Amino acid sequence: MATTIFKSLVDTTFDSVDGYRKAAEKADSAQLKSALAGRLEARQQTLEALNAELQRQGDELVTKGTMTGAAHRLWADITDVFEKGDEAAAERVEEGEDYLKNKFEEALEHADLHEQERAVVQQCYAEICEGERFGDMIEKQYD
Repeated sequence: MATTIFKSLVDTTFDSVDGYRKAAEKADSAQLKSALAGRLEARQQTLEALNAELQRQGDELVTKGTMTGAAHRLWADITDVFEKGDEAAAERVEEGEDYLKNKFEEALEHADLHEQERAVVQQCYAEICEGERFGDMIEKQYD
């Protein structure tokens, strides 16, 4: 059975995949859409690695977003009405990446993670850091 901390990471990573999908839909430029699609693919692979650990432990795979993620997307949708497509997409990605990286760092500091969970989280953390750097880069570009 997965720890609560690990399960929460998988849930939030699913929300991130969904967030990239939404950001790609909102983006206007073909270049940004392509970059977001690339990050979406990388994040999907991270989700698959996390889900594989859940499955190994006999838990159900995460196949839908959380209520917190849904509330955030609703707020983002409302605020996007007043913003440009590329700028709004970049801002949402940057916010989400900062949040996710922080959540992974906090999990790695926790003693409650099982040894195998910790190994998977550490493996996935590299991609999470790439996503955070990407978020910072596109926010600066479209700010």
